[in-house]
Amino acid sequence: MKTIVITGATSGIGLETARILTRRGFFVIGIGHSEETCRRAKEELLSQNPDAKIDYFSADLMQQREVLRVSEEIAARLSADCGGELYALINNAGCVRSWYCTTDEGYEQQFALNHLAGFLLTYKLLPFLKKAGGRVIMTGSQSHKGIKVHWEDVMLRRGYNPLTAYKQSKLCNLLFAKGLNDRCAASGVCTRGVDFYGGTRFQCFPAASGIRAYVVDPGLVNTDIGNKKTGALVNFIWTLRKRHGVPPAVPAETYAFLCGQEKAPEGLYYNLCKESAYSRQVTGENADRLFALSERLCGIRYGGEEPV
Repeated sequence: MKTIVITGATSGIGLETARILTRRGFFVIGIGHSEETCRRAKEELLSQNPDAKIDYFSADLMQQREVLRVSEEIAARLSADCGGELYALINNAGCVRSWYCTTDEGYEQQFALNHLAGFLLTYKLLPFLKKAGGRVIMTGSQSHKGIKVHWEDVMLRRGYNPLTAYKQSKLCNLLFAKGLNDRCAASGVCTRGVDFYGGTRFQCFPAASGIRAYVVDPGLVNTDIGNKKTGALVNFIWTLRKRHGVPPAVPAETYAFLCGQEKAPEGLYYNLCKESAYSRQVTGENADRLFALSERLCGIRYGGEEPV
């Protein structure tokens, strides 16, 4: 039985994706923000499908110490019960904020959860993905278009705009997927990149056993993402806007499509189970630059020693 880890799996797109994948015979490990939401989600899925293979771990993925803790717990489970293999990691957890908020590390919260959490969790679970020739899937957004990464102030401390922060984090999802695919294709060959400060950066990335990374554009979906820990105005606007969105089960089919293909699809950015066009900002140079920055912010190095 193939194992899939889904973050943000207690509601919305993550919960619906877990529902579909368990019905199709996958073992799903969900990550939710609290033990209570995890318990409710697991009970709901099992009440509808008593044969579902599902388990949950709780973690506040906005905080890096929590990413590290839960990754160790999941790693132990994968080693004990799943043959040390992880078929897919779906980095779906995300947030919207109305004002400038930081994590314990001092990182802007949308950048931290929407990008860095998945970047770090993928790194920690990479050995299991490599063993399975697995897939990494990010939840993106069409809003990544028409924005550039603010390299000189990536946390947007000067003149913070919550929409700009969200759009930038979604562009980072594409750049991470692009960078991961580039490094997996390198098969251990040293590649030339550009570091955060504009200098030349060479790194070697071990062969990754066919790992592929993707980003799913779910479109406008009727979820509560804009109602969680946001101000009155954002909450009101999102409450009106989400009424025009599709049910979470619609985009969940695209995640199931990417997981269900025997041969890994070749594209990068998918919407409604089809490849879609993405921003011209998604280049190898920008992906390398984001990798270097993200490694520094997480205190890790892809392509170095195996994570433990």
